[in-house]
Amino acid sequence: MHPNPAFRWIDDPALRAFISNASFAIIAIVVEGRVMTAQAPLVFDAEGNPAFHLARANPVVPHLDGGPVLATILGEHGYISPDWYGTADQVPTWNYRLVEIEGVARRLDEAGLIDQLDRLSATQEALLAPKTAWTREKMAPARFGAMTRAITGFAIEAATIRGTAKLGQNKSAAEAAGAIAGLRALGRHALAAEMETAR
Repeated sequence: MHPNPAFRWIDDPALRAFISNASFAIIAIVVEGRVMTAQAPLVFDAEGNPAFHLARANPVVPHLDGGPVLATILGEHGYISPDWYGTADQVPTWNYRLVEIEGVARRLDEAGLIDQLDRLSATQEALLAPKTAWTREKMAPARFGAMTRAITGFAIEAATIRGTAKLGQNKSAAEAAGAIAGLRALGRHALAAEMETAR
């Protein structure tokens, strides 16, 4: 996480909304001194724990249950040219929004895995409205069972959620406006909007 307190993001409801919307995380663990990673969508379970699933054959799976885990979710991000600030002696930088989740992974039983899958599809399908939401009732039960046997679910318990929103808060209004205009000229409207909101 960025050390500058100006970029600390501590609004828990906003962090959780970001996780639900961005959803896709890099999961990192350390096994015998070696860093191993996997990528997975996240959703909150009934207890409010971040939860994810991986292919059962993923080499990370045997090492997760009961061990420390770090999940990282990166949102909008991009290069900021010092020319955009319109002031002297600036340096290039990268603006971004990011959340880290640190905790202990716990393997889910079949009921927990199915609940996670239902929650994940419901959360993501809601973002596609007005499309009629997909549910697993559209699948043959045997096919759904075969698919769930190929994956393993986990929850991240005792989770600490930390956020960074490095969006030019340390710049003057004029400097930030220049950077926002530079991003918009490139079509990077989402990051520009994030910077405007951070002001």
